[in-house]
Amino acid sequence: MSLNTNYPEYLLADGNPDLINLYQQLVTEGEDFIHYCGSLFLPANNNEKKYYSFREEFNETADRRRKSALFLYLNKHCYNGLCRYNKSGKFNTPFGLYINPKLPARAMRGFIAATQHTTFLHADFTATLKLARRGDVVYCDPPYAPLSKTAHFTDYHTNGFSWNDQLLLTETARKLADRGIQVVISNHKTRAICDLYKKAGAKIDAFKVQRNISCDGGNRVKADEILAVFS
Repeated sequence: MSLNTNYPEYLLADGNPDLINLYQQLVTEGEDFIHYCGSLFLPANNNEKKYYSFREEFNETADRRRKSALFLYLNKHCYNGLCRYNKSGKFNTPFGLYINPKLPARAMRGFIAATQHTTFLHADFTATLKLARRGDVVYCDPPYAPLSKTAHFTDYHTNGFSWNDQLLLTETARKLADRGIQVVISNHKTRAICDLYKKAGAKIDAFKVQRNISCDGGNRVKADEILAVFS
């Protein structure tokens, strides 16, 4: 969202420290970090043995630079680019069987250029939204509510994202809007989510998006999503 808007400054926050560390490392080091990451994107490293070795190293190392580079490697070599952790906080997405994963150097350079006025913060939404002030625009992209009981997947990080978290986020968005801070939240279009946002006074826009996480490429269909605007 931030890469496709033009505000004078941004605060990008996420509850996943690995993602924020990667952003910070990339913006701080620039070309040196891109070159360092490139050393992992070799044909000899595109196999299960290397992947699981790097995944183990990622889960054990305390070196932020190394961990950030490995995070990028894992993202481009794992199953469907899925970022998933177990309850112990260990990255556990399996190998992805891609023919020739590429270092996204062009995208990395574009990200550096577009985030010159951006502050990165590792924090959950409760801490981040306390920083909002009148005149700000807030976009929240929480782990989506499940479309079905069998589709329940919110464990992008160790603590997951419960229905109570959805309730708290909605309540916080309403309070910010009452203070003159516009808040936009994206989510799946489910009856429970729509009812929740409508009761909080949000305007809802519905649309369809392509979903690419299914293992069966032929059965990937568009999913119903919404944007809830709290004004």
